[in-house]
Amino acid sequence: MEFNKHVCLHLFNIMKHVTSYLIYLLCPLLLLSGCGSRGGEKKERIAIVISTLNNPWFVVLGESAKARAQELGYEAVIFDSQNNSSKETEHFDNIIASGFRAILFNPTDANGSIVNVRAAKQADIPVFCMDREISVRGLATCQILSDNFSGCVQLGQHFVATVGKKGKYAELLGLVGDNNTWNRSKGFHAVVDNYPGLEMVAQQSADFDRNKAMEVLESILQAHPDIIAVFCGNDAMAMGAYQAILAAGKANQISVFGFDGEEDVVKAISEGKIVATGMQSPAVMAQNAAELADRYLKGDTDFAQKMPIAVNLVTIDNVKEYLK
Repeated sequence: MEFNKHVCLHLFNIMKHVTSYLIYLLCPLLLLSGCGSRGGEKKERIAIVISTLNNPWFVVLGESAKARAQELGYEAVIFDSQNNSSKETEHFDNIIASGFRAILFNPTDANGSIVNVRAAKQADIPVFCMDREISVRGLATCQILSDNFSGCVQLGQHFVATVGKKGKYAELLGLVGDNNTWNRSKGFHAVVDNYPGLEMVAQQSADFDRNKAMEVLESILQAHPDIIAVFCGNDAMAMGAYQAILAAGKANQISVFGFDGEEDVVKAISEGKIVATGMQSPAVMAQNAAELADRYLKGDTDFAQKMPIAVNLVTIDNVKEYLK
């Protein structure tokens, strides 16, 4: 019995020393792990709210913003509003409650999105609008936008130079609640309306959507088979319009004009399928938004409330410069 007690006591002491030694070995690892976790928790987060990721152009916008924010040392999370203002509001509620430090924002609606930006401002979270604007000044910290009006003035001039000063044409509008829709339309008409011989026989919204544009133009072609051109408020609609024209056997009779500078449209211009587009720079807008947010969070708020980004006209004459 006495022997067993001594054995047990000896084993107990051995186990105690082994345990202490293991703790000694593991402690630095545990501390490093803990420090990494705390460092992750302290990393400031930036939210990127995109109107829809069902469009390659907006995917570039969102991913470019995320990549630049991460390069600047932030954790960045993309939220897809799916062109739904209610879902956008849900995102803002979650972002505000979750302690994000800034929002890089591509609004779903110039007026409908105001309430979300106001809520973020009240929570002291700066909002930087990208590509699309809200209609009220002073709520967003900065709005980084393509110069849509001037870009479409260039398109209007090329439209007249290409199709001539006489003939019937149609216009496909984007989302009616998006200021970009109307700025592009106004820029185009600032030129084309100076030529009475150019008659717009249809102006309909296709919501910046390729499939809807195809359906809308199919209907327009039934009512107006003699149109000679169609101006589209973005490249997705231009591709949809071209599909409808091709299906109607009129690819050599109707000129298509787009706006955005999407890769498939640039390729279509090089192949003579589409006449021209306005080349925007989603990556530039996104990177600027992330950089301004970084400056703001570091205390530098000396920048303009609106930052216009130039739009370049892409035609068969210079398309080789943009194919890459």
